[in-house]
Amino acid sequence: MPHPIERAQPRLEFIPQRFNLLVYYAVKALLPVLRRFRLRPWLPAGIAQIETVNVETLVNLYQQFQNGKIRFLMAFRHVEVDDPLSMMYLLSKAVPKVARQKNISLQYPAHSYFVYDRGMTLWAGEWLGWMLSSLGGLSIYRGKRLDRVGLRTARDLFANGKLPISVAPEGGTNGHSEIVSPLEPGVPQLGFWCAEDLAKANRSESVLIVPIAIQYFYINPSWKKLNSLLSKLEADSGLSVQPIGESIEREKLFSERILRLGEHVLSQMEQFSDRFYHQPLSTNSNQDIDTRLQALLNKGLQAAEQYFNLESEGTVIERCRRIESAGWEDIYRGDLPDLNNLPPLHRGLADWIAEEASLRMLHMRLAESFVAVTENYIKEKPTFERFAETSLILFDLISRVKGDKNPARPRLGWRKTRVTIGEPISVTERFSSYQKNRVGARLAVDDLKGDLQTALEKMIS
Repeated sequence: MPHPIERAQPRLEFIPQRFNLLVYYAVKALLPVLRRFRLRPWLPAGIAQIETVNVETLVNLYQQFQNGKIRFLMAFRHVEVDDPLSMMYLLSKAVPKVARQKNISLQYPAHSYFVYDRGMTLWAGEWLGWMLSSLGGLSIYRGKRLDRVGLRTARDLFANGKLPISVAPEGGTNGHSEIVSPLEPGVPQLGFWCAEDLAKANRSESVLIVPIAIQYFYINPSWKKLNSLLSKLEADSGLSVQPIGESIEREKLFSERILRLGEHVLSQMEQFSDRFYHQPLSTNSNQDIDTRLQALLNKGLQAAEQYFNLESEGTVIERCRRIESAGWEDIYRGDLPDLNNLPPLHRGLADWIAEEASLRMLHMRLAESFVAVTENYIKEKPTFERFAETSLILFDLISRVKGDKNPARPRLGWRKTRVTIGEPISVTERFSSYQKNRVGARLAVDDLKGDLQTALEKMIS
């Protein structure tokens, strides 16, 4: 979560892709270091192994793409910020290797354009915008108003670019390897736009969407490090520290300890909510954690929506996007082209508005971080991976409330990534339904989104 902004900023400009082979080669060479060692505080890193499954499917797709027979988009799961490193390994290492094994000649490099959130450069630094652009990335400004420049560029690259394109259909990370967040409609819509553009140009390529699942596993789980992390979180939260020694009931004890910590943090946030919003939540401590958490997140979103004069409708993610867009409009002032030459009074008021908007957006960031969190996640499958994911989300929350800027997440052991390529989903076969009328187009987009969601969920073990 970004640190609260205290000053009004110039308008956010679109960052186009400017793929640079030299930058690509440099990052490819550094990839073993980038995925193992944390070079930035916000990068989890610590990936010792990457396993790829069904790469032959992707090799065949690249061969058909380069022969002018298909256009395709890779829709990959977005678990956390390490995912792009896993995707780059898949394309730059695994695909060429399998192609050589199959005696399939591919043009070099096997790479893709990709879409990223324009807001990433706000908390990671402007250097990231240059880096992502040089690697073939194009920025998208998420919010209530369509980023017409970004969408038009993505649409053109899908239909006419020299490379395929990659997009995370969930729209953001959820921190859970085994839960796929509800997908946004952007990927299916891009697919139909591409089919439409090809039809207008009398081109015969088929349009495909390829689901790609990404999961993380701990190779040698460090229960000792998890123990230490929970002890720190307990101390920061005002709870008595309850370290766990060697026990045959280790998983049961860790599950109870994490739920105890989560319930305590939730209670503190509920008390904060009651005082801040001056209206008690319609829940009590006897209700289950999931019900209480959803009520708390809803109240936080409502507080931000009331400030920005927004309607409280749609999914949690849709509400977060509207709040983010409204906040950015108050911070990144397109209506004030020359901020540095404003009279001091006007500049002071602009800064005041920006700081207020930034603070209100913290409610949205909280909801966004906890959108997939449930009590049953660790109860139904008490594994180290699920304990670690839940504990790290609690670490993020407590760090942000403390005011830490881009806190370095604790490393809980070396990890393995599994990247699984699913069977391509044809957009072309659905295009006739999309063409019928507006209702048909909407239904086609929804059906394609549902099938993509199902495909991603089935690939998670």
